[in-house]
Amino acid sequence: MSASHIRSSDAAPKLRYTARELVSGEKRLAKLQRRSNLIGLALVGHSWGLIFAAMALFYVFPNPISFLLAVAIIGARQLGLAILMHDAAHNALFRTLSWNNGLSDALCGHPMMARTDAYRRYHLVHHRNTQQDNDPDLILSKPFPITRKSLRRKLIRDLTGQTGYQQRKAQIINAFGPKGLGFFASLQHFNTKLGGALLANLVILAICTALFHWSYYLMFWVLPFLTYHMAITRLRNIAEHAIVPDDDDAFRSSRTTHANWLARIFIAPYWVNYHVEHHLLMHVPCYRLALFQKTLVEAGLAERRETASGYFDVLRRAASRSDTEDGPGDLVHNGRNRLKGNFSDGFSQPPSS
Repeated sequence: MSASHIRSSDAAPKLRYTARELVSGEKRLAKLQRRSNLIGLALVGHSWGLIFAAMALFYVFPNPISFLLAVAIIGARQLGLAILMHDAAHNALFRTLSWNNGLSDALCGHPMMARTDAYRRYHLVHHRNTQQDNDPDLILSKPFPITRKSLRRKLIRDLTGQTGYQQRKAQIINAFGPKGLGFFASLQHFNTKLGGALLANLVILAICTALFHWSYYLMFWVLPFLTYHMAITRLRNIAEHAIVPDDDDAFRSSRTTHANWLARIFIAPYWVNYHVEHHLLMHVPCYRLALFQKTLVEAGLAERRETASGYFDVLRRAASRSDTEDGPGDLVHNGRNRLKGNFSDGFSQPPSS
């Protein structure tokens, strides 16, 4: 079946399409799926380059504006590292599985307290069951739309570090394993879960100390990680699947959000806004998603996608309920819930106290 056949036959929507249903021509399909070690390394280098350049900005021009700018840039690049690890989880960042696991962990996942292989096992369940009852990420989109007051409370918790603290606390408790495991067994369990993350963060601390001052690790790695990064991760979650029009149509169970140059710097790095395209063909590298969108346009399929004009448009839709309906809801991110939508391995509840 060709892409033109889908367009002209008015076929019934479905959850998944094959690559050849969406892309006409073997050469175009091969180009879309082609992975490059050089581009993958360049994107990782770009992310880390911006992180340390933002630190240098404050080092050279220490003032409140440069401080806030550095926190926002670094928080966005932390999301960028998670996005690149996400590509590696789809075996799409580099050409080989060993690079997609090893280099992704060392340069992207471990600094973000994540592991590529563990995230892959969890995340592929989301792709197989997008917006269905057994989608592990459904809890991220199901509560919407909410009131403006509710959205404001959530963003305040994110920007003040409350969400990040609760998630990291739960992750660390979980890393020591179930109660009664024993001291050495607990240490081994922790090493398996977060040993790489601990080492990566010690390296970041050492680099900050060598280039600037040890306090830069706290100001410009831990602080953005627990605050701004959490807020834009929530915004990304909302944009991707909240209040979509059709849970049973792959073109409409996700959302592609327009991102201008400013949004790409501070909110949506590395083509993360092309989410319909990603769900249609999840093995297309992030740096080829714009080409895939062009392919859909040429095939007459682009108009079928669920889209938003920007991230403010997404927030407007997400907070469209009247404030008169505002009330306490179910707490999603507490100390006993697994990390959801945060590029984690979706761990279960930590041992009870």
